[in-house]
Amino acid sequence: MVASALSPIAALYGNIAAARMTKGEPYRAQRPVICIGNFTAGGGGKTPTAIAIAKVLQATGKSPAFLTRGYGGSAKGPIQVEDQDAGEVGDEPLLLAAIAPTFVSADRVAGAKAIAETDADIIVMDDGFQNPRLTKDFSLIVVDAASGLGNGLVMPAGPLRAPLDAQIARADGLLVIGEGKKAASLIETFEGAGKPVLKAKIEPNCDPRWLGVMPVIGFAGIARPSKFFATLKSNGAGLTASHAFPDHHRFTERQARALLKEADTRKAMLVTTEKDWARLSNDDDESAVAELKQRSAPFPIMVKFEDEPGLKELLSTATKR
Repeated sequence: MVASALSPIAALYGNIAAARMTKGEPYRAQRPVICIGNFTAGGGGKTPTAIAIAKVLQATGKSPAFLTRGYGGSAKGPIQVEDQDAGEVGDEPLLLAAIAPTFVSADRVAGAKAIAETDADIIVMDDGFQNPRLTKDFSLIVVDAASGLGNGLVMPAGPLRAPLDAQIARADGLLVIGEGKKAASLIETFEGAGKPVLKAKIEPNCDPRWLGVMPVIGFAGIARPSKFFATLKSNGAGLTASHAFPDHHRFTERQARALLKEADTRKAMLVTTEKDWARLSNDDDESAVAELKQRSAPFPIMVKFEDEPGLKELLSTATKR
């Protein structure tokens, strides 16, 4: 009912978004650009996929650098992520910077030019698929097999960032993460167009047995907190409570105190995502937010490709222009 009421606005937004994607002549960077994007707003696994792609490239002798918008941070850039906090550069860049040189730039062209001044020989762009200003040598679209494209409508009636046909035309490959059938029609479309379809799964990037030591209170401010809580359970956590917050949420002192008090009452440990943990500030050692960071633990995950040799071949072809 709500989607139907919003359909006229969605149609207008979709036309604008589709036109924007083809606007102007894109800049050709001095380094090959691999873009990790998605068709919808919100999560889907872009950042862990970008990290996994960078590691594959490093294993083949490449020196990748990440380019990202730094959503949630104040920096416009271009700026290299070094010792800044999430308030300045965003949470995802802090995770990326642990793997390879990372540049935050609202202007993707300026960011690509900054990377060209470094020793990096390839750019891995986390998000930015719909941004028309920078030429992409290979755009890999990430989709969650369990959620797919939602109702298939354009924002605000649905999750799509632009009309699906316009986006598929500009995509080079599809990565389906996890189990489920919600991406079946999308897989069929990509395969029908002769575009590669890869599959992957989310795995713990640690020995998960520590989750079973004592009761767990999970908290997360990501696009799909329920997915994180399900991951904790499937890896042995005795989840006694879970608290969901908006994506890229900045935790307040009051919220931090409430979580700490609940952990004391339930005699439980606090577990969150790597992104949330990176976003918790510890600038003020006396603050409840700093204590929350000290007393909580991130549960690290990674993307594991089913056909890594096939992925390497795709990336090799894409980077030889």
